[in-house]
Amino acid sequence: MGDPVMGSRRKYRGLKIVLAIVTLLFVAAWGYVAWVNRNTENMTGRQKILKAVYPLFMWWSNKKGVGTKKLGSTDVAPPVSFYSLKDTLINGTPFDFASLKGRKVLLVNTASDCGYTGQYDDLQKLSERYKDKLVVIGFPANDFKEQEKGNNNDIAEFCRINFGVSFPLMQKSVVIRKEGQNPVFQWLTDPVKNGWNKQQPSWNFCKYLVDENGKLVNYFGSSVEPLGKEITDALNP
Repeated sequence: MGDPVMGSRRKYRGLKIVLAIVTLLFVAAWGYVAWVNRNTENMTGRQKILKAVYPLFMWWSNKKGVGTKKLGSTDVAPPVSFYSLKDTLINGTPFDFASLKGRKVLLVNTASDCGYTGQYDDLQKLSERYKDKLVVIGFPANDFKEQEKGNNNDIAEFCRINFGVSFPLMQKSVVIRKEGQNPVFQWLTDPVKNGWNKQQPSWNFCKYLVDENGKLVNYFGSSVEPLGKEITDALNP
């Protein structure tokens, strides 16, 4: 018969080891989060964690096939001209889409508290890499799980400070098909207007590519990376 005192001591030592390992993992994880966010400002704890786990989140999304939908058409002239659209920049300045003639345009519905928020960084890099032929435009929206609760000033500062965003952002709006839908997203999601596509955003950071002639040519789901092969191939046909 074993010594009950010795058995209790072994269990206690085992618990101490487990607790030490858990503590070490927690400290390491929090240290990683702090390192990733060393240059950020005015971020919530949730936003810092989301930024830190973004690579893992993207890997999981692609492995599970979440948000990977892709659609395309290059032959259809839009019944309603893309260049007839107008909107308002996040600073209140009117924006006329006629100014985009001759350039490709990537339109993205965005949010600050989403697992995909880290894509702001790659969208900025994409806009810089293809600055001579591409305009990236963000459309902040609170349509999915209320992941964009901030006002226009908050959103602009968040994007500029934490991701260096310099591409145009429009004022916060509704992008899904319901009352008050942004007119640009009405065009993007209505085949009567764009000629073929009815796919509305399925989540934050869906992407619509319009070519240099004002034709809607591609839809990319949230998990399609801005710098990934699908989008770069579409930019370099």
